[in-house]
Amino acid sequence: MKIEAHGIRAELPSGWEGRITRRRAGAATGNRRGTTTMAVEDTGPVLHMANFALPEDRGDFGSGAVDVMGSGHLLVVVVEYGTDSVGTALFPEVPQVPRLTARMFSSQALQRIQRGQAGAQRFFTLNGRAFCLYSVVGDQRDATPLARSVNDVTAQIQVATR
Repeated sequence: MKIEAHGIRAELPSGWEGRITRRRAGAATGNRRGTTTMAVEDTGPVLHMANFALPEDRGDFGSGAVDVMGSGHLLVVVVEYGTDSVGTALFPEVPQVPRLTARMFSSQALQRIQRGQAGAQRFFTLNGRAFCLYSVVGDQRDATPLARSVNDVTAQIQVATR
């Protein structure tokens, strides 16, 4: 299955789900207690891909999704940052979405620590656009095979020049 929006295209393997969204200023945000409307900053596109059912209510870095992850589950997120980040030291220019290795996955890389989970992230500039690749495995013991899966799925991502 292919998904495409905001100059980002991804091809998902069989059994995967994915969405490309962009939250606008003042957009409704939710949590387990319900939906609230707050003054939210306008964000760049966010690509969520997972080998499990993605909940509709997700934060940019997968809050909501990580809460339902288990062993064998993999979440891949690509978040676009503003033009002021393009080509800076934190966001080096690369020819393709960077690869992740199993050794990069750590509980210390998680946005919010969840028992047994591990995350990895890389910042980069691709085609004049700044991004963060963030991935979470449901069980750190699965990091080796799931790192290969991350690389297989991110190799299919295409980013248009702005």
